[in-house]
Amino acid sequence: PDLLHCLAQMGHGDELVIADRNFPATSTALTTGFKTLILMPGLNALATIKTITSILPLDGFVDYAAVRMEIDGSPDEMNETHTAVFSFLETVIPEGASLGHISRSEFYERARQAFAIVQTNEDIPYGCYILRKGVIF
Repeated sequence: PDLLHCLAQMGHGDELVIADRNFPATSTALTTGFKTLILMPGLNALATIKTITSILPLDGFVDYAAVRMEIDGSPDEMNETHTAVFSFLETVIPEGASLGHISRSEFYERARQAFAIVQTNEDIPYGCYILRKGVIF
């Protein structure tokens, strides 16, 4: 219910953080527009993103419809969750849209300005993403 309520309140361009279990989700959620941490117990990042994108379109009017957290010291390396999530997102992003990556420190800063934080049970480090809401037609 909290996730559906959050998605319904979001507008075009609002950003949603999908966080792994290591992310400081509770404290970061307090700085967001939604103010309440949304928990997805038992779901990893991919399952959570599949659920969200089944009803939330991604934004095709910006450089990146979604970004992932970079691995410290290896920004271009993709771990198992990055590969799985980006392979899926390639199938649902708007035509002409791209996927990107940002440093962990930049991710944390951007997360504090997001609309909301969704924490998953993702065990793989750096398994964090930001999705940007698109236009509902």
